[in-house]
Amino acid sequence: MKWMKRSAIGALMITLAACSQSPTGRSQLTLFSQEQLSEMGEQSFAQYEQQLPVVGGQVNSYVQCVASAITSQLNSGGAWEVKVFQDESANAFALPGGYIGVNTGLLDVATNQDQLAAVIGHEIAHVMADHANERVSQQAATQTGLSVLQAAAGLEGAGGQQLMGLLGAGAQYGILMPFSRKQESEADVVGLNLMARAGFDPRESVDLWQNMSANSQGQPPVWMSTHPSHGQRIGGLQEQMDDALALYQQAQASGQTPNCRRPG
Repeated sequence: MKWMKRSAIGALMITLAACSQSPTGRSQLTLFSQEQLSEMGEQSFAQYEQQLPVVGGQVNSYVQCVASAITSQLNSGGAWEVKVFQDESANAFALPGGYIGVNTGLLDVATNQDQLAAVIGHEIAHVMADHANERVSQQAATQTGLSVLQAAAGLEGAGGQQLMGLLGAGAQYGILMPFSRKQESEADVVGLNLMARAGFDPRESVDLWQNMSANSQGQPPVWMSTHPSHGQRIGGLQEQMDDALALYQQAQASGQTPNCRRPG
């Protein structure tokens, strides 16, 4: 009983010590350091590169242009590695440590630079809001108990291997896994403001999700999905649009006018 009591107290102390706040003020459980998350991101990106061919040329230059305009608005500094992958799925991702991946299938749905910026801004917002840390921390806390919470001090040994198993390494490219509806909605808001500050038209985010809806093969009911429905996303974006438009107009007035040429 004493051992269990000490373990419970230890778990509580770890949890309290690891509480943080997201950009919207929401409380988060974040057990891992930025160095650990960067290591996970690097490993995940390397696994993705092994699975899919990398696309260069004008397509890569176009995506690089949009991504660079957005990352230039971040205070974190440091270069982001951006790559385009040959894959028909309309998807993109950003990883801790400064990694961005865009599938070629997304370029069939995001039909201009502003719509692509809406996706990239959303994915970078996940990193800014520490969502990967939050998700992995929640899984560690709820699925594996105190032993893995204690392993948060490092990724070496059996505890670290168990954590990497939670991340799905090899199966879902590490921390590339669905975020919760709450995290997705938060990334929509943060990403909308981020793209607007970079000089991209935030109104195109609504057109993007209308394109997504038109190109989808049907969605499960929202209560069965980790993502908000397309209609919910569009409604949430429209609620934030006045603030985002003000940021966009300020960016344009200050000379933030990206001109990224989509390949013909």
